Amino acid sequence: MKTQKLLSIAVSCLFIIGITIPMQAQKSKKPNVVIMLADNVGWGDIGCFGGGEVRGMPTPQIDKLASEGMQMTQFFVEPGCTPSRAALLLGRMPIRAGLATIIIGGTPNTLQADEVTLGELFKSVGYNTGIMGKWHVGSEEQSWPTRQGFDEYKVGIIETTDGTLYRKHMERQGMSNEAIEKTVPRIWEGTSDSELKMVREYTVEYRKQVEGDIANASVDYINRMSKEDEPFFLYVGWSHAHYPNYVPEEFEGKASHPYGDAIMELDYRTGQVLDAIEKAGIEDNTIVIWISDNANGNSQTMPQGFIGSNNGPFRGELGDALEGSLRVPGMIKWPGKIPAGKNNGMVSIQDFFPTLANIIGAKVPSDRPIDGVDQTNFFMGKQENSNREHLLTFVNNELAGIRWRQYRMYPKPFVATFGNPSMQGAMGNRVEGNELMNIYDIKMDPKEEICITADNAWIYRQYLGIIAEYKKSIEKYPNPAGVSLSKPGF
Repeated sequence: MKTQKLLSIAVSCLFIIGITIPMQAQKSKKPNVVIMLADNVGWGDIGCFGGGEVRGMPTPQIDKLASEGMQMTQFFVEPGCTPSRAALLLGRMPIRAGLATIIIGGTPNTLQADEVTLGELFKSVGYNTGIMGKWHVGSEEQSWPTRQGFDEYKVGIIETTDGTLYRKHMERQGMSNEAIEKTVPRIWEGTSDSELKMVREYTVEYRKQVEGDIANASVDYINRMSKEDEPFFLYVGWSHAHYPNYVPEEFEGKASHPYGDAIMELDYRTGQVLDAIEKAGIEDNTIVIWISDNANGNSQTMPQGFIGSNNGPFRGELGDALEGSLRVPGMIKWPGKIPAGKNNGMVSIQDFFPTLANIIGAKVPSDRPIDGVDQTNFFMGKQENSNREHLLTFVNNELAGIRWRQYRMYPKPFVATFGNPSMQGAMGNRVEGNELMNIYDIKMDPKEEICITADNAWIYRQYLGIIAEYKKSIEKYPNPAGVSLSKPGF
């Protein structure tokens, strides 16, 4: 009796001094998974990767996340928004799904119904699934997230954020209202048993609010799903730092330039999601992945929104296959399972599909090539080295870059355009070379300024073996036709 009374007094004291007891955790032993995908954030934008506070735009929430998990210092994505999202969702090189180029309203490339997405992978083993924010792998009904394994979709950016600028330009050109209404972007929401519903136009003014709405929808989802018996998978598609980088009033002027304001809001919104996980009492059983979809595009005569971004020590930017385009911030946290610290093992965005399948006990499709490799043991500290040694990258549906160990090769060299300003990345060029490809050593030469082919042509043997393996796979599973705006086929 005396013991019970003392226990009651102790619990009461905890509440009096402001210490709260987390709500009851889920019954499932399978981990929840939260993937946060930033938009066009470069290596040198985040504090723990050399940016952040030293560049006048601190990122304490993202830095804290990196310090608590594995900070991946050699994490690779694809050259653009659509290809990276396809690689994440499918565990495949996006060329295999006809999604190797960026979807722009009116182009016919779209995620097909017979693809198997992360949403469907998680549903196959009893997970609740949700997505908030940017999708950008197709707007046809077969491509909707709610037709691809996700139970619900909110604050839905089906395509991309630069569409918020279309209306004023179309009006200036005297386009009909009908044409404008067919073109301007919208915000959508829906569930797996309903149609997508248009919520509002995605305007420049709403651009200032959308990141907060994505965060609030994500927090609400975590609060609801943490009370369910089943585990959940949440995919958060942030809109920052894709131009135009408008932010709400409370973030204006936080940094010395609009891009920095956007990075600081992105960091704050990331913190809201992380706080929700902690307050729900599920932090220890939740895998959190934070990555960017590609680097930024400083030279591409974008609106002011890109000025201030940085791709670190590497050459390249959004839209090409150079190191600086593909090597972006990445981190993964799972308390008690993934050791904290920096790791320079090679990891691709494709690798999350088979890795998460292993962790949650889902079956990886065997009727198609899966290019991702299972990194479970590497992430969990059970082996020293990554299971990945090479990466193929496609630009405009052509093989454009090969990374093997620390070496980079390009069938066609990337060059800047003529004119002032000279442009690179998606606005730049590739040119026909003569006989030999240039080879660069990224460890020695991150800017890719010194060709080492003369005494390292032995590397071509590795290149030919990688290409032979890929060609063999497409003989059995041919790639679908891709879409190219610069090669329209007529």
